[in-house]
Amino acid sequence: MTLRFDNRVAIVTGAGGGLGRAYALDLARRGAKVVVNDLGGARDGSGSSLSAAQSVVDEITAMGGEAMANGASVTDADAIEKMVAFVKERWGRIDILVNNAGILRDKTFVKMSLEEFRQVVEVHLMGSVICTKAVWEIMREQAYGRILMTTSSTGLYGNFGQANYGAAKLGLVGLMKTLALEGAKYNVRVNTIAPLAATRMTEDLMPPALLEKMGPETVVPAAVFLVSEDAPSNAVINAGGGGFERAYVTLTRGIHVGADEMTAETVAARFDEISDRTGEIVPDTGSAQAQTALAGG
Repeated sequence: MTLRFDNRVAIVTGAGGGLGRAYALDLARRGAKVVVNDLGGARDGSGSSLSAAQSVVDEITAMGGEAMANGASVTDADAIEKMVAFVKERWGRIDILVNNAGILRDKTFVKMSLEEFRQVVEVHLMGSVICTKAVWEIMREQAYGRILMTTSSTGLYGNFGQANYGAAKLGLVGLMKTLALEGAKYNVRVNTIAPLAATRMTEDLMPPALLEKMGPETVVPAAVFLVSEDAPSNAVINAGGGGFERAYVTLTRGIHVGADEMTAETVAARFDEISDRTGEIVPDTGSAQAQTALAGG
């Protein structure tokens, strides 16, 4: 079965190059009308230009698709709201949002300023919040929406010199988990992708031999599936270089003790038992985790 997006309207942020461009082109090939949003700045977020976004729009129209360029910063709530209102007026609906825009300010934590930390969180986390908030009510009212967040192996597992990036990226997983619950009865499904790809963001983070195998096209299949009509919700998929894996936040069975054993010494003595992953579970919600704890495992 070929996945199609005929009569669907998609917004892809950070779509002037790299992964965003690849997402936009594939969605357009599959029939979607695409908003190519890109500030057109440098990798660190400085500067702006509409030329990158317009170039992708030109590619889409050249192959017979329909697209529009937009240069709003995802951190500018007013500009994003205006973009969404314009798209809704022109095309009547908004079905898909791919939150892909991002910047890097890599430094060790000791050398990182608070401003450099805030800037990365503002673009990745708050930028995704702003864009999602702008389309959320539209999707609820039309009883259809597919939203994709972008996390990272840094957010899921850590990476030296990227405390700001990792904090923002794991924050997006938490955002997804709650929005997947809140959107369920409105047929709004929210997922997250953790891409590993050779792009401007990663060109000096991986060796050339590896980069050759990690083109953006190796991530696209997972991203497109996660915004399709039959997509799951609340899924985190790692993708890149031909590999596709699902990441979970798991919970060990742990230990459950009485009041007389509820001490730091007990935790220290039984830490290996607490950490034992045999029979670990994946709670559906935070409330489910709390109930598991109170019920004694």
